[in-house]
Amino acid sequence: MKALISVSDKTGIVEFAQFLCSIGTEIISTGGTYDLLKKSHLSVTNITDITSYKKPVDTIIKTLYPEIYAGISANRKDYNQMEQLRNSNIYPIDIVIANLFPFEELYKNTKKSIEDCLEFIDIGGPTMLRSAAKSYKDIVVICDPSDYSKIMEEFKQSNNISINTRKYLMKKVFKTTSTYDMMINKFIDNYL
Repeated sequence: MKALISVSDKTGIVEFAQFLCSIGTEIISTGGTYDLLKKSHLSVTNITDITSYKKPVDTIIKTLYPEIYAGISANRKDYNQMEQLRNSNIYPIDIVIANLFPFEELYKNTKKSIEDCLEFIDIGGPTMLRSAAKSYKDIVVICDPSDYSKIMEEFKQSNNISINTRKYLMKKVFKTTSTYDMMINKFIDNYL
């Protein structure tokens, strides 16, 4: 099992990653999350080790790579897609844990310019979450740290995540990303 972790809100992520490692999950991570997990002595692979582009532009593009999205979006029941992944040395990602840059907090609590605020609009996070949520039958997608304990408990009890929990998580992702987009729209209406 492989998990991709890229979080701005790091609440509980070390403990959750420790749990994932304890059940044999390979962890792939980005930037500050990678650094935190590595400092916590967890076995973690930097996302740049599996993408074809080794140096993201000023580290702003971390997850938007075909190797990542093919691993998230591939239909596990489609033999041809899975064969294409194998032939390309791309591995399916089973768990996606991501939350979004705190854009509202940034523009409300700082004196940054409008242009600086626009730079903090999360692009990769919503894209990754939506892609994983679309594949909810195959992928566990988590966007809220408050769900970590629920997921751990369910894994402990059944060594899997039920379809009802997967639906709950999928719905939460689309609600979160749509709220995020509305917040950005409000910011743009107010400041531009």
